[in-house]
Amino acid sequence: MNALRVTIVGLVMVNLTTALSIVYSKHQSRMQFRDMRTVQKAIDDANIEWGRLQIEESTLARYGRIEDLATRKLNMRLPEHHEIKMVFK
Repeated sequence: MNALRVTIVGLVMVNLTTALSIVYSKHQSRMQFRDMRTVQKAIDDANIEWGRLQIEESTLARYGRIEDLATRKLNMRLPEHHEIKMVFK
């Protein structure tokens, strides 16, 4: 009878240990999934910012932009034919 009680207590302890291990494992899994989602969101945000910066770069590097800025802000213009002087060494 005493051996039966020891066996039952032992099986209950193993059962409790297994149950707690499963709960802990599930908790760790959920925490890692949450961390993974956080990292994925950061990656997505970085990709969105990269795309925005590429669009901005292509806008700033557009052909004719420098000429437009020089004309508008610095009141520059292309010289007339008679204003061009050729310099030779």
